[in-house]
Order: sequence, then structure tokens, then C-alpha cells
Amino acid sequence: MGHSIYDPGQDCRSVWNAGRKLGAKRPLHPKQVWAVRFWLEQERRLRDRALFDLAIDSKLRGCDLVKIRIGELVSGGRIRQRAIVIQQKTGRPVQFEVLEPARTSLLEWLEGRGGSLDDFVFPSRTDHSDHISTRQYARLVDEWVTAIGLRREDYGTHSLRRTKAALIYKQTGNLRAVQILLGHTKIETTVRYLGVEVEDALTLAEATEV
Repeated sequence: MGHSIYDPGQDCRSVWNAGRKLGAKRPLHPKQVWAVRFWLEQERRLRDRALFDLAIDSKLRGCDLVKIRIGELVSGGRIRQRAIVIQQKTGRPVQFEVLEPARTSLLEWLEGRGGSLDDFVFPSRTDHSDHISTRQYARLVDEWVTAIGLRREDYGTHSLRRTKAALIYKQTGNLRAVQILLGHTKIETTVRYLGVEVEDALTLAEATEV
């Protein structure tokens, strides 16, 4: 039946998030990205390397990443240089690039994985007709970051989504470009997502002539 917060003794209970770090997860730095890639290569984890590379390039939410089908990435026996998916959260399409490291790891994985264009790129271990769960994806990310000496409390699936977006913003200062790449409907969402100070955003906007 549960307890009310007014029941005797309930004030001694720990809150659900006690000891947990809340808030935005950190993006990975380029050296950390390559450290994860090196570790996955050493462990010969083809699926995980392909999943990691695609997560970095696509900048997709976990719920969209795990549902990608082979036909969305493959054309004419090759990995597309650009792909497009419909976001579950917004129902809007978002396009992303697939760079050479990701194309190489995806091709290696898919050659061993097999399957048709309608199959999921990353199938479930228990039901090959289904995709891996977002929970499983989160567990894998925990394993990857701790393998290179990072604290799992500081990183998560959104770290991979934010990694390239944060780097693009740092190098260009172009919030609009990052907004498009992340599939955000409002620029304010992108500002909050990147942790950009409003004053910084306004300064960039004032320095941009049209």
C-alpha cells in the first residue's frame, strides 16, 4: 500500500536520489573518445565499437539510437555518409553525418551481424527481432567510461549525445547549427543543453551580422 510522508518514522527514510549526482552529464573530450575506442578495439567488441561510434556521430537520444534499422544506414552495400531518422520525442526528422571511423566499425559489425534492411542494427540478446533496450545501452556506457578511468556518476548516454555538439559549439560558437544537429525545436533548449550562459549566447548573436 505504501506509506505517507506523514507516517511515523518516515522522516528517517532516505530520499530516492540520495547519493546520486543529478543534472547534466559531462560530454567526453576527444582524448576520452579515442580512449574508449582503443579499449573497445583491444577487447574486440565489434558491436560496442559500432554503437559507440554511431552514438557520437549521430548525436541521437538513446531511445532513437537503439531503434535504428540497417536500411537507415546502408545503401548499395555501403554505409551512408549521411542518414536521417524521425525522433521519437518530437516526431521531427533529424539528419546526421557518419564519418569514416563510424562507417568502418559499422560495416565490420554488420558484415558479421548479417540481417535484412528491415532489421535493427543492434538486436536484443534475448529476442533478435527486437533492438537492445535503452537500459542495456546505459549499462554499456557505464562500462565504457569506467574502463578508461572515468566516474560513471559523471557520465551517461547523454554524454555521448552531447560530445560532438559541445565540440562543434566550442569550435564555431554556432548555436543554430548545433540546434539543427540535435533536433531541438527551440534554441533555448540548445542553450540549456550545452550549459551556455545566456550572456555568452547574446554576445555571439550580437557579433553575427545578417
